[in-house]
Amino acid sequence: MTDFLEQVVRERRAYVAAARASRSLDEVTRAAKRAAIGRGTLSFAKALRDRRRDGRLAVIAEVKRTSPALGHLSEIDDPARLAQRYQAGGAAAISVLVEPRHWGGSLDDIRRVEPAVRRSTFDGGGDARILPIPVLAKDVVVDEYQIAEAGAAGAHAVLLIAEIFETAELARLAGFAHELGMDALVEAHERDAFVRALRSGAPAVGVNARDLRHPAHLDRTRIHELAGELVTDQVLVAESGITSVQDARALPPRVDAILVGTALVTSADPAALVRALADVRPAKVLA
Repeated sequence: MTDFLEQVVRERRAYVAAARASRSLDEVTRAAKRAAIGRGTLSFAKALRDRRRDGRLAVIAEVKRTSPALGHLSEIDDPARLAQRYQAGGAAAISVLVEPRHWGGSLDDIRRVEPAVRRSTFDGGGDARILPIPVLAKDVVVDEYQIAEAGAAGAHAVLLIAEIFETAELARLAGFAHELGMDALVEAHERDAFVRALRSGAPAVGVNARDLRHPAHLDRTRIHELAGELVTDQVLVAESGITSVQDARALPPRVDAILVGTALVTSADPAALVRALADVRPAKVLA
């Protein structure tokens, strides 16, 4: 690793070392298992898969204050309210940034968002209009401790970056998340890392158009180059660089879900943008 990703990995390792000194992994793991019981069996990967089986593109709508590439994006004083607007617009899941220094996130945002979207609204005929949706914790994970922390805060899923780990470690961390009742979304930008993501056994894999080694570099063709590598039934997520319905329609048919952040947090009407994106119907429908 080099440059920005390497820098953040060093920072998150220092964070984990300090956190472990004040609260053990066993203690946080127990808290994560208790939280899993409290939030029920809602599955991140299943929520995305179900949306695609309905013929629609699954939208993972992101709560994000800052971007390493673009700087400050939005204040977001009430992340729970923003998440509810995404939910009302038809998001299949919510992504919440946890890393504080470069993305302006925190575990407290998870704690606020998850209860807010754990709700159902029904119309007079008894049909659900707004259903509970899962929450993804996005961090630069370097240690299982962060996975347990995310679970204890209420997350249904965690992000793993394949450029950081070899295949065996990715599989171990994805398995640890599963033990705590969470799914893993394993993302990659580089081809070799994406192959490791596929081999990790995680239920969802992502192609990030943004190169986290050099965040200013955005390659929207990367999803087209790598989508053909996927021959399993893993959910495929396209990440970064999706700002419009046109961008979503231009994705390869194999894409099941999109993760959208910057375009939503800078939109005057994020619910409307989510609704438009969620109405995209790719040519391929999951069986």
